[in-house]
Amino acid sequence: MQKTACYIHIPFCDHKCIYCDFYSIITSDNVQSFLKCLKKEIEHYSAIYSEKRELISIYFGGGTPSLMEPDYISEIINNIRENFNVKKNAEITLETNPGTISLEKFKMFHALGVNRISIGVQSFDNDELKFLTRIHDSETAIKTVNYAMEASFENISFDLIFNLPGQTKSKWIKNLEQAVKLPIKHISAYSLILERGTILNKMVLDGKVKIADEDYDAELYETTIELLTSNGFYQYEVSNFAKPGFECTHNNAYWHYTDYFGFGTSAHSFVNGKRWWNLSSLKMYIDKIEKSGDAIAGSEIISSEKAMDEYIMLDLRSSGLNIKMLENRFGNKGIEWLKNKYSYFELLKNQDFVIKNDEIIKLTSKGYAICDEILAEIL
Repeated sequence: MQKTACYIHIPFCDHKCIYCDFYSIITSDNVQSFLKCLKKEIEHYSAIYSEKRELISIYFGGGTPSLMEPDYISEIINNIRENFNVKKNAEITLETNPGTISLEKFKMFHALGVNRISIGVQSFDNDELKFLTRIHDSETAIKTVNYAMEASFENISFDLIFNLPGQTKSKWIKNLEQAVKLPIKHISAYSLILERGTILNKMVLDGKVKIADEDYDAELYETTIELLTSNGFYQYEVSNFAKPGFECTHNNAYWHYTDYFGFGTSAHSFVNGKRWWNLSSLKMYIDKIEKSGDAIAGSEIISSEKAMDEYIMLDLRSSGLNIKMLENRFGNKGIEWLKNKYSYFELLKNQDFVIKNDEIIKLTSKGYAICDEILAEIL
């Protein structure tokens, strides 16, 4: 059975934050039409690809998937199970935002098979939350995490953002200290990224908001690694930290170049060396699905050269480049690439940026801090 991940994009949201560039819409129109088309899309790809594939994860992102009623999410999960071979105890993640979900609703999601919760906390500082135009405050964020625990979720994750405008180092440390006090098993800590087309990006371009420089960003990042790793979390990807055994199966599928399906508006898929992506507009998605069963906006066949670059990049960003697996997957090309980069990796090893032996090349915490520079040099 070929292991494959599955992503479901639910576009509905109650509010658009200034930094967000994911496709989302603030309306309840077409909620049922979307569900009907989503199921049709799943059935369409099942007819083509379901044989000899096992889904190891189902991830509901958005938007705010938890705005949907539990029966709505249940209908999607059941449809996937009817059309694909889903691994027993597969990881099923549901994204949610504080202030949009109750304890009772958490319990209902747990009862229908969701076994991992990802909460969009972003900050425990009320001024920062207000700047980000989040609808919740710090108290609500903490309450939401505790609700998830009370509802019997063992695998709880949340997101935090650092290097916000005016964020001091002490303020970021308080965020992290609050995070590790909570009953969570996973933290995604991201540096603020200015995405084109967002309100925040325009504010920066207009000079209304100033972002700190790269050196300060790196300082906050190194602080993040030190504090989280000293509190029982280990870094298994550039921005992700987990308690042992609670790495995100779904995200690991992306980082280890495993095939994945993406269903719903704007979702991306990567199967058998081909990548394709869906239309973002909900109306266009529905129209296309009704006519043809798919909603493809564009696609590309990944060349062997690009595949090797992507594979190396993703492995180095996460758990490290396994030398034997590289050779098995890419043959002589992989062997030649390693020979050509030998002296550079030796230099990185001597400077404590990588751990390198006959089996693996892995970034150290110090190496993660300059990951982009290293990748730019070798790819």
